[in-house]
Amino acid sequence: MIFIAPLMLLAAAPAADAVGLGRKAYSQCLADQIKPGLEKKLTLGDFQSDMKKTCAAKEATFRAAIVAADKADGMSEKAAQADADDQIAEYVDKITAEYEDYNKPG
Repeated sequence: MIFIAPLMLLAAAPAADAVGLGRKAYSQCLADQIKPGLEKKLTLGDFQSDMKKTCAAKEATFRAAIVAADKADGMSEKAAQADADDQIAEYVDKITAEYEDYNKPG
């Protein structure tokens, strides 16, 4: 019985790593779109569209990791997808707000 808990922790570690790595890659991809967007003088809508296209693969990887980890923790598919939607939206909103701030006349 004593050996079960450490094994369970080891089994959970890869899912946590996948979420962390996915989060880092996705957030970096989004952040990396600010400078090119500013250089191209993209409108906010064009910036968001370009950012979504450019980071689509990293978003999909991040989403899959979140959903897998949430389902492993006992969440339903619907709840896991909603959690992934919320987390992704937070990152997109943050970068969008930064882009807007950089575009303000100063």
